[in-house]
Amino acid sequence: MKFKLKILDWYIIRKFLGTYIFAITLILTISVVFDINEKIDSFLKPEVPLKDIIVDYYLNFIPYYGNLFSPLFTFIAVIFFTSKLADNTEVIAMLASGMSFRRLMVPYIISAAIISLSSFILASYVIPPSNEKRIEFQNKYIRNKKIESVRNFQIEIEPGVIAYFDRYDDRSGMGYRFSLDHFNDKQLISRLSANSIKYDSLYHWTLRDYIIRDFDGMHEYITQGNSKDTTLAIIPADFLISPTDCELMTTPQLATYIERQKVRGIGNIQTFQIEYHKRYAAIMASFILTIIGVSLSSRKIKGGMGLNIMFGILLSVSYILFTTISSTFAISGQVSPFVASWIPNILFSVIAIFLYRKAPR
Repeated sequence: MKFKLKILDWYIIRKFLGTYIFAITLILTISVVFDINEKIDSFLKPEVPLKDIIVDYYLNFIPYYGNLFSPLFTFIAVIFFTSKLADNTEVIAMLASGMSFRRLMVPYIISAAIISLSSFILASYVIPPSNEKRIEFQNKYIRNKKIESVRNFQIEIEPGVIAYFDRYDDRSGMGYRFSLDHFNDKQLISRLSANSIKYDSLYHWTLRDYIIRDFDGMHEYITQGNSKDTTLAIIPADFLISPTDCELMTTPQLATYIERQKVRGIGNIQTFQIEYHKRYAAIMASFILTIIGVSLSSRKIKGGMGLNIMFGILLSVSYILFTTISSTFAISGQVSPFVASWIPNILFSVIAIFLYRKAPR
């Protein structure tokens, strides 16, 4: 039998998506006002152009934060719209006409799918390139969060080749007390040491005051010099990792970067892994929160619509709290980024199943 959406389904979809757009617009407007109030001192500096504030910052601020909290806006929209239907006895009329609660969920699930797919495409492919201007504006005029130096850093350039920097400064492009060790079957066969090393261009470096020791059994061969151009399969971006770098990458770029850094033995990539898994977890979050919202607000209760909205806000705060706590555990290494990203969904899935079974039939 061919499934076909009815007039009632289209009515619910239009109201759901309309309420979602209204809620997200209202909350983002409030967020922009608060953000302006917080950063007004920085914006009033004479060197900050008004055009950059509007075009580079806020035109990229709005889609980023709107998409970041999209599952919660979905939840709030469901609570508000369905509570209004229940308060007007419309849900009771639908169920009394022979429609099952499961059938009632169909237009809600379709709406959640539209929002989830749109949000995933935005988060994975559209927003990361636009974040570059927003973050560049923040680093330049508000607070610079860019990592510009590193100390005591070791990285595997390729299998058996280990590079070490005692210190590297990105502003000057200079590294100090640099060494490069070559191993063969866990045996050191060559070591290059240099007082300093300068990054010139893509994979091109210049060594200063260097010495190369080649080992052949009990024999050692030494080569030294004042300056030497060399090619290394490494660039400063491989080890100067800022907290916001993950927001600049599309989902395929994130996956490639994570695998590349794992191979190189770099351990501080939890933020990138969390960002990667959160983008997929957000897809299910919209469905889970939609089911919770409909199940919770479809029953007409004595407290009216206000009580449902209060419960909805409490659950929203709880979801944000669990997301923040689980991310903190992942960054500290206590749980894996995958588990941390899905813990809120797992916990709220249990709540969704319970409320769905208790929903009016």
